[in-house]
Amino acid sequence: MHTQPFHPNPLYQLIPIAIILVVLALRFRRLTRERPLRIERLWIVPALYLAITAFTFWNIPPAPMTWAAAAAALLAGAALGWQRGRMMHIQVNPETHEISQRGSLAAMAFILALVLVRSLARNAESLGIPGMHFDVMAMTDVLIAFALGMLTVQRVEMFLRARRLLEQARGG
Repeated sequence: MHTQPFHPNPLYQLIPIAIILVVLALRFRRLTRERPLRIERLWIVPALYLAITAFTFWNIPPAPMTWAAAAAALLAGAALGWQRGRMMHIQVNPETHEISQRGSLAAMAFILALVLVRSLARNAESLGIPGMHFDVMAMTDVLIAFALGMLTVQRVEMFLRARRLLEQARGG
């Protein structure tokens, strides 16, 4: 049985929590600011992540059961990505027709919940939940597929909504 190394200094265990809190604080600060949304560039992140995913799966192909779990994770990520995309505030300036976006507190809480679930799953055995050990490679493949689904569908939803709002602003 593989367990994480024990470190007697409790501060060692607080370092990842502190890093996550700092990153979330920086993201939260940016939440209230509107940023331009370039709908013609929304495809870039999913395309890059698809290339990374394809290379990863081609380089070390997952086992058949991992393929099934990755497909399920891709679908779950797509469903959650659609919801996360809907949480983003998108508006069109009626005079200039410039599109802007602003993150939402709900979207931030959503990501925080995902990080928490991942951390709990990763540390389930050390938390005293028996039988919760994971194949690290399989878990990585599943999380990669989940992220691909979430990132791609979030941007698809944002693109469709932004385009619809732009058409409404132009009166067409």
